[in-house]
Amino acid sequence: MSAVLTPTSRAGAPAGFDINRFLVRFGLFFLLAALVIVFTWLRPSFASAGNINDMLRSASISAIMFLGLTWIIAAGEIDVSFMSVAALSTMIVAGLVSAGAGWPLASLVALLAGLLVGLLNGLLVALMGLPALVITIATGGLAGSIAAAIGKGTSIPMATTGFAGALVDANLGLVPVLAVLVALLYAGAWMLQDRTTFGHYIYAMEQNRRAVVEAGIPAGKLLFLLYVVSAVLSSVAGVLLAADLSSGQPYIGSSYFIDGLTAVLLGGMALKMGKPNMVGTLTGVLLLAVLLSGAALLGWTDSQRQIVRAALLIAGVALVVWTRRKNRVRI
Repeated sequence: MSAVLTPTSRAGAPAGFDINRFLVRFGLFFLLAALVIVFTWLRPSFASAGNINDMLRSASISAIMFLGLTWIIAAGEIDVSFMSVAALSTMIVAGLVSAGAGWPLASLVALLAGLLVGLLNGLLVALMGLPALVITIATGGLAGSIAAAIGKGTSIPMATTGFAGALVDANLGLVPVLAVLVALLYAGAWMLQDRTTFGHYIYAMEQNRRAVVEAGIPAGKLLFLLYVVSAVLSSVAGVLLAADLSSGQPYIGSSYFIDGLTAVLLGGMALKMGKPNMVGTLTGVLLLAVLLSGAALLGWTDSQRQIVRAALLIAGVALVVWTRRKNRVRI
């Protein structure tokens, strides 16, 4: 009968300090701190109150968009429609507001559109068992095409930003109110993922879906729910983006594609060694916000920033694959 070999059983003595494991688990936090120090040293304006406020505001909107994606990837699936859903929401809000509708109605319609995309993803992937990558590419393309059609390929400006604009602009000292709300949201999500059977089921689905089903856990319904949550949260982020930009942007989703995957995959190395988690995703979002803000202050071109983002995504994927292989070779 095979047995799991631990460092203690192999060496016959307690395992020593594993520097590689320590760096993988906490390296993202060290990198974030290092970037803050370096950018502050190179450009003191980086640490100004206005810049910190802007970074936290943009990071908060991104964090809302990527929360649902974290759970889907943790469950062993993928969703590449999240950014297109956000873009669609910005265009629905802008189109309705510019036509004379109020912000509450426009926001409700945008959220309903996101809900429909989530239901469609959940139906096709979770209940019908179709490939998640193919399906979410298709639904993302559909959402993006509708977004472009609403504005006939151009953005739609808005004269007012309503209650969403007031929320985005509100501050508690240096900290945006939105950042406080997102911190509370992630705290609740962390509790669900790390302290309840809900989170255990998510991780179990990635490890062995068949075993989860055989144990009587409704894996299909759970995955269906995750796709719905991801799409609705992306719509919420889209509404906030529309308020933040005072316009609907049909193609803004493309800028969030790499950021979303990078934040979740690179963040998945933090603390849990290859398992996407709330703390890691939030740290990854802050890392990207700091990097983009610092790069802009240093005068980096857009192509240079894209290269760095792509390199971070590659690093995240490579680290996840490496840690999972290392954890499986223990028999």
